Amino acid sequence: MLRHREDHEAACASFAWPELPQFNWALDYFDVVARGEPRPALRMVDDVGEEARSFAELADISSRIASALQRRGVARGDRVLLLLPTTIELWELMLALIKLGAVIVPVTVQLTVSDLRDRITRGHVRHVICDFVGCDRFAEIAGNYTRIVIGGVRIPGWISYDELRNGPAGFVPGAPTNGDDLLLLYFTSGTTARPRPVAHSHTSYPVGHLSTMYWLGLRADDVHENISSPGWAKHAWSSFFAPWNAGATVLMHDYPRFSAEDALKVIRNYEVSSLCAPPTVWRMLMQVDMGPRPPAMRSLACVGEPLSAETFEQVQRAWGLPLRDGYGQTETTAMIGNSPGLPIRPGSMGRPLPGYEVVLLDPNGVERAGGEVSLRMSPRPGGLMLGYLDDAPRDEDAEAESYYRTGDEAIRDVDGYIHFVGRGDDLFKCSDYRISPFELESVLIEHPAVGEVAVVPSPDEVRLAVPKAYVAPAPGIEPSAGLARSILEYARGQLAPYKRVRRLEFAELPRTASGKIRRVELRRAEEARDGVRSPGEYRLEDFG
Repeated sequence: MLRHREDHEAACASFAWPELPQFNWALDYFDVVARGEPRPALRMVDDVGEEARSFAELADISSRIASALQRRGVARGDRVLLLLPTTIELWELMLALIKLGAVIVPVTVQLTVSDLRDRITRGHVRHVICDFVGCDRFAEIAGNYTRIVIGGVRIPGWISYDELRNGPAGFVPGAPTNGDDLLLLYFTSGTTARPRPVAHSHTSYPVGHLSTMYWLGLRADDVHENISSPGWAKHAWSSFFAPWNAGATVLMHDYPRFSAEDALKVIRNYEVSSLCAPPTVWRMLMQVDMGPRPPAMRSLACVGEPLSAETFEQVQRAWGLPLRDGYGQTETTAMIGNSPGLPIRPGSMGRPLPGYEVVLLDPNGVERAGGEVSLRMSPRPGGLMLGYLDDAPRDEDAEAESYYRTGDEAIRDVDGYIHFVGRGDDLFKCSDYRISPFELESVLIEHPAVGEVAVVPSPDEVRLAVPKAYVAPAPGIEPSAGLARSILEYARGQLAPYKRVRRLEFAELPRTASGKIRRVELRRAEEARDGVRSPGEYRLEDFG
């Protein structure tokens, strides 16, 4: 694959997933690469300064922790919940738990007590590791689980992480690790339904992220920053497996609240050469003076939500580099992307990445130029999940007819580039025309007063449903009737009549804990009103 960094066709044609009946990425790969290696594997930056760990240091520390956890009763196959912010101990623990053969259950620090109780119950968690800030939440959660706290504090009933870090050197695994053993249990963001527990193996994410490494174009001499919060699969994608598969340095910026100005300073001061962030972050960076391209920067990537052509063009104008979009899920690694050397087609997610055969299926399972993004299961992609934990019916549905179906809709153009249409659950009909909320949102976001927007169907007696936009104004902009008129008229000038946004309401958009917009809540609100006008709603006909 790496022999063809700039040749997408050759990379796809020559690549085959490694067959690894027994494999432990931390022991068999990371420790081998790290032996005697003084280069920084991880640099952690915050308001106080910087802390760093070399590859060799992380290999040694993680082995000490693995041994200490083993002595404390953490056994192969045990589920270990990690409730940790951006802290260097997270990376130490990830490596240690992989070495142990334990099952890692990463969760975001934004979870409530109710959320945590759900994850512990459905995840069959036996051990919990968190920092001091998170400890109080577990006081309300009964259960016979080990509790470990980091941060140099001592709390009754909790084991201090410092005791683990300072243990004797070396680690001896109790048994070989099978490649298909369970390693990671991620809960999805829950944009349209209850969060689902996604199970990944010792190969599906560690080895599966070879596709992500290729899409990002990472090299050993890179300083790679991924703007993503711990607890989500994207953090494992680009802050752990993909960069370390390439031998690159991971740079993490720990901030209490995201600031575009501070983020740009860190990018320049720490010579970041490869940057990955979701479109929301790129739009926030564009709202300030991005300045000239940072001297070390050579690669920009974007994933996590659809990228509009306007965002792509603005970033390219500012820094003279293409913003390379990619696509994947918690259930997979990167499977579609604009890889290095592939001509960019703005508005496209790119082409299938090495190791993935992507087809678009209609409701009858027939391959079409447009349809549900699906993966051929023969051969089974190396980066695909084992399945949904304790949910055989859902597994069978997702992998029906020898395909894995993503639930997302897309169109493939004549040159093989795939264009996102929308989440299957989000598409709706207006006067018998099929509407993609993403397409309308991509137009509305170009209005300078629009900060964020979500489009949902609003019941209508004549058209069945019409597009309604929920808009969060850009910083410093106040909602008003005049602003509503400006946005609706702007959209009318850009969209075909059947796609016209006919209703608008200013609102704070509901989000999942990962920051994704929950359109399902907005749709339910519209359905509950059943066509009755909201007091804060503006309609296109109001303005003639």
